[in-house]
Amino acid sequence: MEENQVYIPDGWHLKQVQEFAVKMRSGGTPKSDNPNYYNGEIPFVAIDDLTSANKYLEKTQKHITKEGLINSSAWLVPINSLMYSIYATLGVPRINLIEAATNQAILNLIPDTNKITLEFLYYLLLEKRSTILAHSAHTTQSNLNAKVVKELEFVFPKSTTEQTAIANILSKTDQAIAHTEALIAKYSRIKTGLMQDLLTKGIDENGNIRSEQTHEFKDSPLGRIPKEWECLSIKDIAERLRSGVTPKGGSDVYEKEGILLIRSQNVYSYGFKLDDVAHINEEINNRMLGSQLKEFDVLLNITGASIGRATYVPEGFPRANVNQHVCAIRLKKADLNNAIFLSSYLNSIYGQNQIYQNIAGSNREGINYTQIKEINIPFFNNDFELNKFSEMITKSNERINSEMKKLSKLQYLKTGLMQDLLTGKVRVKK
Repeated sequence: MEENQVYIPDGWHLKQVQEFAVKMRSGGTPKSDNPNYYNGEIPFVAIDDLTSANKYLEKTQKHITKEGLINSSAWLVPINSLMYSIYATLGVPRINLIEAATNQAILNLIPDTNKITLEFLYYLLLEKRSTILAHSAHTTQSNLNAKVVKELEFVFPKSTTEQTAIANILSKTDQAIAHTEALIAKYSRIKTGLMQDLLTKGIDENGNIRSEQTHEFKDSPLGRIPKEWECLSIKDIAERLRSGVTPKGGSDVYEKEGILLIRSQNVYSYGFKLDDVAHINEEINNRMLGSQLKEFDVLLNITGASIGRATYVPEGFPRANVNQHVCAIRLKKADLNNAIFLSSYLNSIYGQNQIYQNIAGSNREGINYTQIKEINIPFFNNDFELNKFSEMITKSNERINSEMKKLSKLQYLKTGLMQDLLTGKVRVKK
């Protein structure tokens, strides 16, 4: 059926938000200069609380008092309402599992559950977010308001039973995503603890972690280290450091296939993320000879928000180049174990501290070749220890990388399900 050129499946209808909302009202902020209004018992929701939560909001950073509530436009939003961001970070919906007040950047919506279920409404608004952001990007309107949200139109099932069935499917996907994210966080914490042991104590000839109770240690610029180790800097082990450029024409000359152009968004501590990789042709690649990669080069992001993230080029990696935001460190002894060691060290708290000490006080968010060369590293004097280090870190990275791939597939699946189920393209009968 066609209505106003909007496709409406059988059993569905077109409604504005105001037609299925019992109440819609934004919050308010008590005066910040009155200490009697804050640090009370009432949770106070701001945009940061919405963005740091997933589907459900269960805690807030700030609390206000009853006096602050009474003397402001804030109001107590009942449990199981929908909180929707209308300023700055637009279009983020969350279901509150706690009674709370919100500031004016959040529009609170209580739906008529005889017309639309809360969980289904959450997914409708979530799916609408890309449209909201695209519209905002092409206008001078950087915020939403209650009137705009009230007039948002949605096509959805008349039957709340069908709504519930759709929401249940999407909820199961969310649960799988949350479970996978929790595993990634867990394995990352395990890896952090392992790295601290391996990079400060190391592994003895029996394959055990050393301790100062059983082995000799010495002072160094890196602190206490096993007496068998040396303290070197990257300039001692690197043959050269080079970064590349963005080809003339930028994204206009990128191709769907060809030679990889590795940018900072492709470099992660667990390896490469290539779902957003650029490609260049042979002609451009031939003009970038200095930044073409070889196996076991160590890559370090040197500018931007991801500064300090590092990985290495594995054996059999496709032909690739780097742009100006990524530095390729070519080792004098370029092999797998040394590449794993250096990239791991740069990603560790010890490497990261040195990187950020170098850029502290700088008016530019970046690190240069001279600063990279002076980064101190512990140096193992035996292949057995280096090999054991490589084995343990590889297993840890493989575990994290496996879960990251699962997460990417689940997120892709959720996107497809939302497009199919929330438009009626695929119907849910049970």
